[in-house]
Order: sequence, then C-alpha cells, then structure tokens
Amino acid sequence: MELGLYTFADVDPNAADKGAEGARRLKNLIEEIELADQVGLDVFGLGEHHRPDYAVSSPATVLAAAAVKTKNIRLTSAVSVLSSDEPVRVFQQFATLDLISNGRAEIMAGRGSFIESFPLFGYDLGDYDQLFAEKLDLLMAIRDEEVVTWSEGQLRPPINGRGVYPRPLQERLPLWIAVGGTPQSVARAGALGLPVALAIIGGEYPRFAPLFQLYREAARRAGTDPAMLKTSINVHGFIADTTELAADQFYGPQAAVMDRIGRERGWGPTNRAHFDAARGPTGNLFVGDPELVAEKIVAAHKVFGNDRFLLQMAIGLMPHDQIMRGIELYGTKVAPLVRNALTGSADGAKPAAKTG
Repeated sequence: MELGLYTFADVDPNAADKGAEGARRLKNLIEEIELADQVGLDVFGLGEHHRPDYAVSSPATVLAAAAVKTKNIRLTSAVSVLSSDEPVRVFQQFATLDLISNGRAEIMAGRGSFIESFPLFGYDLGDYDQLFAEKLDLLMAIRDEEVVTWSEGQLRPPINGRGVYPRPLQERLPLWIAVGGTPQSVARAGALGLPVALAIIGGEYPRFAPLFQLYREAARRAGTDPAMLKTSINVHGFIADTTELAADQFYGPQAAVMDRIGRERGWGPTNRAHFDAARGPTGNLFVGDPELVAEKIVAAHKVFGNDRFLLQMAIGLMPHDQIMRGIELYGTKVAPLVRNALTGSADGAKPAAKTG
C-alpha cells in the first residue's frame, strides 16, 4: 500500500498582506514535500481552491517547483476541479509536470466540494454534473490518444483531429477520480475503470466500505480488468511523539477549519469531545503517536483493502515545525510499521515504487 500526504496549503484568510502570507506558506510547503520525499513517503497531493484561506489555485505549478527538489515521491493534484477547468490545459500542465519530474505526475480529478471556481470562470452551477461528465470523457480521450477527435459534449465544443502536446513521459498519465461518498460517483469510476480516492472527513470510517464494494461491482459489470482498479482513502490526521501531544497540536487548527466551513454549509460547531470521539479506533481522525496511527492505518486497510492511504496533516494554521516533525515521524516510524504489517518485511523497508 502506498502512503502519502495531501494538503490544501492553508493560509490565514485575514492576513493583511496576502501576498506575503502566500509566499510564506508556499516556501514552507516545498520544504514539506521535499522532506516527505527524503523520508520515503510515496505520494504528495495538492488541492485546487479559489478561496482566501488556501494558497494553491494551480496544483501543477507548485508540484513542478517541488519536482526539482525531489527524486522519488509521486506528485498529484488532490484534486483538480475538472468541472470548471479546461481538460486540454489540465492534461498539458500535468504532462509538463511529468516531464519535469521524470515520470512522477498524476491527476486526481473531482467535481470540487467548493463552488467558487464556477462563477469565477463563468460556469452555471446548474450544469455541475454534466460539466464533470463531459470534461472527464474528454480528458480520458486526450490521455489515450495523441490526436483527438471528440464530439461527445453539449457544453464543451468538439475537437476535430487536433494533437495535444506535450505528451507525458509515462505511457498513460495516471488519472484518479476523487469522490466524497456519493454512490453514483463511485459507480461511475468503477464503470470507467479509473482508480478512485474516497475522502472520509466525518463519521465512523467502516461505514464507507460498501462504496468500494459498489466500485468493484460496477467495474465487474462493465467488464473492466480488475488489475486496473485501485482505491485510496484520504483522511484528516496528525502524528506527534505522543498521542496527547498530537491531539493537542491538531485540535485547534483542524477545529477552526471545520467550524469555518461548517458556518458556510450549515453544520453545527465542533468541540473537543467530538474531536476526541473521532480519534477512537473506528473514527475518521487518524491522530496519535506513530504506533497508534500505524495500527489504525493497518486496521482500516483490513476494512477497505485500499491500495493507497493519504493523510491531511497540514490543515488550518498548523505551525511549520510541527508539520515537519509529523512528516518525519510518518516516514521514519509509521511507514515502516505499516509496511511490515502488510508485507511481512523484517525491517519494514519500502517496496519498489510502482509507476504508470
């Protein structure tokens, strides 16, 4: 199982100098990705947003900066908001990233849980589902064929025999679909034979297991080769030297983010009791010392049979030094424990990296 991180590169939305705040966060972010590579983690993802509380609107740009500082770690969006973007440009940007990184780029496409990009780029929210379906179809066509002829859409004009360049170093640029728990989205990914990444940010995590069963069944009915199927769970969590310290450091920033988003969406406020409950054995938060977090990752793998596990530690205004320590512990302590438990390796050594 691949182990990795993802973040939205949170910044202070009330900072007086938003340029300086963004520069500070991106500098720290590159250092975090570089450390994740050095300690042997497999994947790092960046989410696309168009809000004052996040610094990354162009994941491929930041990942390209990280590519020249890293050697092995795979670099992915988490997610690219494909519904409000242009599939040709998304492919070109990540193909360019693939060339810069020597074949380590991936795309994780999603409809987006925030809607700011739709009015920003002139899209009608009433077309939310259709935009994603059409643009995903086009992105897959571009990925699979150098010269594209495509006329499947009503909202996006056709392409008639045009080449899309550059082409990536990898034979097929990996394309994942990110879902938030909607059965239709999971089934679509399975029917298309695309890897699926499930975000779990609330509730008991085992209750999401039927979604992967649905994914595999949809793929079977579509005649998809099971070898093409991959799954990831993407969760919130934090690692520190002790479980008490991890909880104390993570609670404030994570709660502030959840409460801010909750006010926008009508959720009730969180509190420490809710947070501590979510840290329980089957809760959605993976927070603790290395041994506890490793045990919980392994337990979740027994439930999901997932191929990838991504942890969002840098959420809210987490201090950079705490994030760096968490990454160090993830790579040097948690990852060997997990790999040993899942592979039986005597030393927990990282298996050979897979590409493609």
